[in-house]
Amino acid sequence: MRVDLHCHSTASDGQLPPAVVVGRAHERGVRVLALTDHDTLEGLAEARSAAEELGLHLVNGVELSCTWGGATIHVLGYGFDLQAEPLLRALEDLHHGRWARAEEIGRRLDAKGMHGAFEGARAIQRELGDSGNAPARPHFAEFLVREGYVGDRAEAFRKWLGAGKLGDVKQHWPALAEAVGTLREAGAWISLAHPYQYDFTRTKRRKLIADFIQAGGHAIEVVNGPQPAEQVGVLSILAREFGLLVSAGSDFHGPSDWSELGLYRAVPDDLPPLWMRFKGVAQVLEETQ
Repeated sequence: MRVDLHCHSTASDGQLPPAVVVGRAHERGVRVLALTDHDTLEGLAEARSAAEELGLHLVNGVELSCTWGGATIHVLGYGFDLQAEPLLRALEDLHHGRWARAEEIGRRLDAKGMHGAFEGARAIQRELGDSGNAPARPHFAEFLVREGYVGDRAEAFRKWLGAGKLGDVKQHWPALAEAVGTLREAGAWISLAHPYQYDFTRTKRRKLIADFIQAGGHAIEVVNGPQPAEQVGVLSILAREFGLLVSAGSDFHGPSDWSELGLYRAVPDDLPPLWMRFKGVAQVLEETQ
């Protein structure tokens, strides 16, 4: 695909530095890219410099954490003002919250005999490319693998870090409406990230989308990496029913069997793509056909 609106770098929980992510995307034929690191804009300057050298169109992006219905939800913001005060204040709050969360995960793992978890996760983060942000659960998962507490990352999440497990520390995220409002104040286009990833009933998922629209959201992510075709179909039906724009992306975090930059299932032709609302994108795609 020539457009990828969902990927991560070492500025949050990705495995590759921002410039390397951009270079890899370009090599794979992506011409419009949004770097959407979790709760930070830290990687965007490096990514933009690399994109300008390669002639790749980079869209300002971020993936904000928030809460709705007792669950953690993610919303994707695009094309916003990097200097918007409401967004910068919200990101500063999230920055401090993520450090407190990481320290608590470390304390909990220490209490179960997995000593030095926080320091170990931080060291792994530095190996990948240090940032000023807190180590995330993938960094803790890698620590558990290296120390022999689990066989692989999947086991780390299944036993210790996944939803409802010891390392699933509940952060005081803003409410969905607050997060969407913050992005709107920054002039962003807003998409609800991977709506099928939340463990909701059909009715609760529809309620989430309705509340997202009421808060001011514009789109839903109908395709997230190699998502099953059945899920893409369900989300496409919801997009049509609610009259929403749609976004799509690889949700790339690093080289793996799960996802790759520019690789995701095709978006149905009848759905209106969010990226065509971004300034300059139509021309870029026309010139690179």
